[in-house]
Amino acid sequence: MAASTFPIVNPATGALVLRLAADGPREVAARYARARGAQPRWAATPIRKRVAAIARFRELVVERTETLARTLTQEVGKPIRQSRNELKGLLARLDFFLDESARALREQKVYADAAQKLDERITHEPLGVIANISAWNYPYFVGSNVFIPALVAGNTVLYKPSEFATLTGRHIADLLHEAGVPDDVFVPVIGGGATGAALLRQPVDGVFFTGSYATGARIAASAGKRMIKVQLELGGKDPVYVCDDVDVKAAAAAVADGAFYNTGQSCCSVERIYVHEAIHDAFVEAFVAEVKTYALGDPLDETTYIGAITRRAQLDVLRRQVADARRKGASLLTGGSAIKRKGNWFAPTVLTEVDHSMLVMREESFGPIIGIQAVADDAAAVDLMNDTEYGLTAGVYTQDAARARRVLSRVHAGSVYWNCCDRVSPRLPWSGVKHSGIGLTLSTMGIQTFTRPKAWHLRNL
Repeated sequence: MAASTFPIVNPATGALVLRLAADGPREVAARYARARGAQPRWAATPIRKRVAAIARFRELVVERTETLARTLTQEVGKPIRQSRNELKGLLARLDFFLDESARALREQKVYADAAQKLDERITHEPLGVIANISAWNYPYFVGSNVFIPALVAGNTVLYKPSEFATLTGRHIADLLHEAGVPDDVFVPVIGGGATGAALLRQPVDGVFFTGSYATGARIAASAGKRMIKVQLELGGKDPVYVCDDVDVKAAAAAVADGAFYNTGQSCCSVERIYVHEAIHDAFVEAFVAEVKTYALGDPLDETTYIGAITRRAQLDVLRRQVADARRKGASLLTGGSAIKRKGNWFAPTVLTEVDHSMLVMREESFGPIIGIQAVADDAAAVDLMNDTEYGLTAGVYTQDAARARRVLSRVHAGSVYWNCCDRVSPRLPWSGVKHSGIGLTLSTMGIQTFTRPKAWHLRNL
């Protein structure tokens, strides 16, 4: 039987780049067997050698940044400068793992009683074989949060890049192998949803998934029966509240960038804006003026800020949200429709006079569209920020640090921001609450999450 194939399409032009063979159940099982067989040897490899391979991977990323950036731009539609930014940001993330992994994974002596000749220690043992089902919007960021600490901790990794970023996924695999990570230790699994489902049927020791809540819920239900480690980074409907004491123009520019960077296709993009009624009109005027400066066009053009929509199906989501909001009384200040040209394009869209009866304020948009709602005070803002099934990030813009802490302490989110947004740090855990997911990556906790702690009770008789 001939292998099934799937297309790689440039979302900016609609042109077919190439077709690739998808791994079927037999190929996936064979890849799992390779990873399972290699895991004990990799775990026995001294951590300094595992870290050295990642350091060489970093060097290769630096050497080939332009090639990697162009591939990423051509397959997901990300503006070229933003593709380079992702690769530049990857270096800082790698540096964190290179600097902190050995310390985070070292044996800990937590108690000693000389009289009883008793020691208590903790070691961190690798989970085993990890299934890493990654995302297309930031394949280097989202992927490296998982496969780098997983590899350093002694796991083998079955890595399925998104079918919308498969060429980037193959680059990642090639660079890791060239850097010294054995082929059977980091194993790419290529294909779409059917391939991912076949991967999840393998007896892996951990599943790390980035994607939709619906898919994540199915993965959690399946993995729960097997009692394996699960980490899910799912959707978000991330709010920002702009208080009445801000520099309006500066806040509008910052929040607009948080909403429209990467064409709004970021896990932590600003997706809802609440503005104190005292400055609402001035903020909206400055916000729309800022959005109208964003250049939309060829993602390979250095001046482009708004690129293509990666998944064509998302255009229908955006159209539906705009139509629903306008039907329920929202005002459309700019954009509001798909752009008629080859590829997948949607005009940057700003809606006001919105409320929580509207899809644009409740369902994930994942595109260049935003709703702005006036609020009377901080309490009203908090209530609206928490009125969601999601809880990934939330931000507050104010000159008053105590005010920001009061608001953010009441908001249900995994990450909170004061006078910033759409930001991830390798030093801080990345996690969500409610439908935004379970588990975490990043920080030293995100290194240890790829291990099982073993408790040692040692008595010297």
